[in-house]
Amino acid sequence: MFKPFVALLAAPLLLGNAPLAYVLDASASSVSAKVPFFGLSSKTATFPEMTGAVSITPDQPDAALIDVTIDARALTAPDTATLNRLRGEKFFWVEKYPSVRFVGTRLTMTGAKSGKVDGKLTARGVTRSETLAVTFDTPPTSAAAGQAVTLNGTMTIDRRNYGMKSYQLIVGKQVTIRLKARMVPN
Repeated sequence: MFKPFVALLAAPLLLGNAPLAYVLDASASSVSAKVPFFGLSSKTATFPEMTGAVSITPDQPDAALIDVTIDARALTAPDTATLNRLRGEKFFWVEKYPSVRFVGTRLTMTGAKSGKVDGKLTARGVTRSETLAVTFDTPPTSAAAGQAVTLNGTMTIDRRNYGMKSYQLIVGKQVTIRLKARMVPN
């Protein structure tokens, strides 16, 4: 379902010619997933625990390597019934698949502070190509060396593509993933 999230980290800094290495500051980062519920409202789950790393060569952002892992076992939900369902076999099945992973392999800048990260999202043992739209707090091409970069990302996926097909009349198929990530020099 996510990740997502997690590509978010793709754009740290675009300075110099040597690859730059960054790690995710998990205490200042977050991922959430929102899904329509009964077609009238929505429910949001959050993923508070994650790790990640980024390697980017400033003059070749399209060759960026982003690897983010979210601990699905730590997910939170608005109520106990939803939490138990999400952690169970019909959704994330955290006993068998304890993590969600996004590996981004291409960053395309679409503006001074915006871009997209193409990569592979793996959830429930299913891997599919996904794209994360990202915006940065500082234009990556003008950030100072050693400066942390915060980015926000959004991705919409179809949960059914990841084997989460239950409750189709109650729970929407499209899941909007939002992330905020703070990347710090490694």
